[in-house]
Amino acid sequence: MNIGEIARRAGVSRSTVSYALSGKRTVSEETRRRIQAVIDELDYRPNAAARALKEGRTRTVGLVIPPASARLTDMQLGFVASVVEAAARADLDVLLSPSGGDHDRSFERIVSGRRVDGVILMEIRLEDERVSRLHQAGLPFVTIGHTAHPHGTCWVDVDFAAIIARCVHHLADLGHRHLALINRSPELVAAGYGPAHRARDGFTEAVTQRRLAGIELPCGDDAAAGEDCFELLRERHPEITAIATINEAALPGIQRGAERANVSIPGDLSIAGIAARHWAEEFRPQLTAADFPTLEMGTRAVELLLERIATPDTTPKHLLLTPPISLRASTGPAPSR
Repeated sequence: MNIGEIARRAGVSRSTVSYALSGKRTVSEETRRRIQAVIDELDYRPNAAARALKEGRTRTVGLVIPPASARLTDMQLGFVASVVEAAARADLDVLLSPSGGDHDRSFERIVSGRRVDGVILMEIRLEDERVSRLHQAGLPFVTIGHTAHPHGTCWVDVDFAAIIARCVHHLADLGHRHLALINRSPELVAAGYGPAHRARDGFTEAVTQRRLAGIELPCGDDAAAGEDCFELLRERHPEITAIATINEAALPGIQRGAERANVSIPGDLSIAGIAARHWAEEFRPQLTAADFPTLEMGTRAVELLLERIATPDTTPKHLLLTPPISLRASTGPAPSR
């Protein structure tokens, strides 16, 4: 249904309907009511461009993602899907923009071109130049993750330190005394990737508190790296009886490595961590894990961004989620040695 049909049924000109929708010129109350009655009858929804003209907005938000060369994990893809779905419910379009490496110009176009009303930024580093640039530009934004200086920024995050610490305590309660943290890739750790550093902090604190022996192994974000990491762990640290991990993409490789080495899970080795639910449920046996709340995080990020766009001068809000650990079959008592 278009403006022409509304004009014909209301007995007015197309321009009068346009003025009534845009508010650019005054339309009599009687005429406005007649037009509105037709709109209600036809369930007409003015397109985003018309609303943007009226509101002075683009009705588009930017979602800044890692470059394609980074091979997005399922968790990251879940963020993208949840943001797009939440934006659609608010009748917004989403403009995807990669950042990092050769893609810095794309991010700069998002910031300086005023092509969007606000930005959601993923994969936050402890020191992140993109956050500083958005502050400088005065463009409303929300981050999924937070920097080392989070108070002046609006963000949604998971408490990686607390969850990994809970995993360590759970494993310690089962009698495990030699634990390993399989972290994200060496490149991400070196770049100051927030979740990797907070997971390390939580692991170190809990291991120290329980007087355990703990080591950390960075691991690439794919199955092959997971298998290599598992083989390295068994070769150099055969005393390890339990693993905590935030690297869901490495899990299939860890499982393959265990099968090739005839390592029983959880008879010989217990594993717990943070992962999207389907990764946890596809692991064999199913993984004891905090199920990563990608849907909630994406939805809340869009809600916070809309608030930020509407009232940019309010105090930034922070949302730190701590999903519970679902006890499944991958953890058990420490083996007798």
